[in-house]
Amino acid sequence: MKSLLSNLKIDINDKIYLKDPQSSDLGKRIIANSIKLIDDIGFDSFTFKKLGNAIGSNESSIYRYFDSKHKLLLYLTSWYWAWLEYQLVFSTANMSNPNEKLEKAINILTRTIEADSTFEHIDEVVLSRVVINEYSKSYLTKEVDEENKDGYFSIYKRLVTRLRDMIIGVNKDYKFPHSLASTVLEGALHQHFLKDHFKSLTDCDHKIQPSDYFTHLVFNALTTNK
Repeated sequence: MKSLLSNLKIDINDKIYLKDPQSSDLGKRIIANSIKLIDDIGFDSFTFKKLGNAIGSNESSIYRYFDSKHKLLLYLTSWYWAWLEYQLVFSTANMSNPNEKLEKAINILTRTIEADSTFEHIDEVVLSRVVINEYSKSYLTKEVDEENKDGYFSIYKRLVTRLRDMIIGVNKDYKFPHSLASTVLEGALHQHFLKDHFKSLTDCDHKIQPSDYFTHLVFNALTTNK
């Protein structure tokens, strides 16, 4: 899979950025350092001025790529979901057993992220922490409906649809495939957050992973509704 991914470019909705950051060394440094800086200080404290200082460039140079830090966050989260989608597609492409395919998909979408050397300017482990902590800020806005119409969340929605289709493949009579699929993706972020910050509110720990919980949850839901 790694050799296949190395030849791929992750495509993000071009309405999110002014200039594709993957097209230049500066753009890649903006992405790499924004991930690290948001992880360090949080999205609320993050500014383009601070990012400019981190990369040794003028704040104005960052505005040539993104017109706001909100758009930058949308870019980062979209990239993350697209990266997971590629892993999902390649890992399940040749699987014919629907139960095994769904179990594999749940594991990919909910597991603890490990380092991936395919994309040198992206630290996926750090990016996953950014998504866990900050993803909701990309859509809990007054502009969410308009941005949804413009396709800003299309990759995330496509990923939910892929998981929904696999759920239907296991149990075509299950009444809530969309809700279950979106619960898995959104719930995985929440369980990882609880595991790291509110340990008394989750059963997940260093032994029990969110992927264990969601595999149990999904297959029990599908079995009881057969």
